[in-house]
Amino acid sequence: MGAPDRPSASRARGFASRAVHAGERGPRPDFTPTATPIYPTSSFSYDDAETLDAVFGNERAGYVYSRYGNPTTRALEEAVAALEETEDAVAYASGMAAVHAAILAEVQAGARIVASRDVYGATYAILTNLFATLGVTTTFVDILDLDAVRRAVAETRPRVVLWETISNPLLRVPDIAALVEIAHANGARVIVDNTFASPFLVTPARFGADSVVHSSTKYLGGHGDATGGVIATTRAHAAELVELNKLVGSVLGPFEAWLTLRGIKTLPLRMRQQSEGAAAVAEWLAGHPAVARVYYPGRDDLGAAAGVFNSDLRGGMLSFDVVDAGQDAIFRFLRDLRMVVPATTLGDVYSLVLYPAMSSHRALTPERRAEIGIGEGLVRLSVGIEDVDDIIADLDHALAAAVGAEAGLPQGRGVGVLSAT
Repeated sequence: MGAPDRPSASRARGFASRAVHAGERGPRPDFTPTATPIYPTSSFSYDDAETLDAVFGNERAGYVYSRYGNPTTRALEEAVAALEETEDAVAYASGMAAVHAAILAEVQAGARIVASRDVYGATYAILTNLFATLGVTTTFVDILDLDAVRRAVAETRPRVVLWETISNPLLRVPDIAALVEIAHANGARVIVDNTFASPFLVTPARFGADSVVHSSTKYLGGHGDATGGVIATTRAHAAELVELNKLVGSVLGPFEAWLTLRGIKTLPLRMRQQSEGAAAVAEWLAGHPAVARVYYPGRDDLGAAAGVFNSDLRGGMLSFDVVDAGQDAIFRFLRDLRMVVPATTLGDVYSLVLYPAMSSHRALTPERRAEIGIGEGLVRLSVGIEDVDDIIADLDHALAAAVGAEAGLPQGRGVGVLSAT
């Protein structure tokens, strides 16, 4: 592992050797690129075996293998930690890989978890299916009912209390400070999924959350072109998560890390535009005769939970119940959208709709969905950065196509009622 050969020495090699090695492992530059480069390599070499051994042994900083760490991925982790105001962060190949790791690092057979009853469907499934088979028991509670949470925590003595800052898909906002106090008073660790809010809107670590989880596929990346996840936490816990991830191997690749890091640059701009657009769309939907109810943070009194937000913005996510609608009517609504995209994700620059009963909460039985308030007519909308009048016009057309003929609604009823401001 000596110094790279000079060109004259390389030219003396055969063609195949030159094809493999020419242009690689050149002199170390004395410049710094203004944007973080992509390091698409599986391994890293050093000038001597002693240095490599020291890096392997965590005696000095460095990289040896991309399952252990990668400079591009590390740059993303540092960026997320800075935004979430934590000491460190660890990136993963998907949001669910991050959820899995956050829980796995805390529990063992016989452990108990208290979780919000209306968590994301895949989170519910991983708790009731995967972790249940490992001997971990989960008690689901109404996370807004602090007395119910106190009783559940006192009775079960959980290792973990888990919830979302803004719930998926009913947009419920719990009192983070009160929940952290309840959990920590009983020796439980707090895992908070901050995907819907992003650190621009809510910073859970300020209230004492131990681990803050993101599907970085959503608002952090923001452009629908990179799947990933991240856990923001303390430096000591991040080191434990890294060691666990060396074994599990759910690492984020450098290309996805770079795309997500690039997306973060515009996070405050996108979130402001999407929050203002969502508030306008929510107000318009609330007056539509085909809409029974709109779910958007702040439309109802948030009480003490209003203090979790960093500003008066409430995010780009909302949901609504279509009057007397079942699957057929919602499918007609999805089919007749012209600009808003039916897709099983959120947080993109595009406006996106999802039918929770079909996708995000498909793993739940109809009875379980009804119990937590997810009806057959519920639609989730992620407002993008388009002109809000165009979003409203598209929703109006699709609602009329879905239920207009049956309800006697005219086409184009609400277009232009609200301006973009």
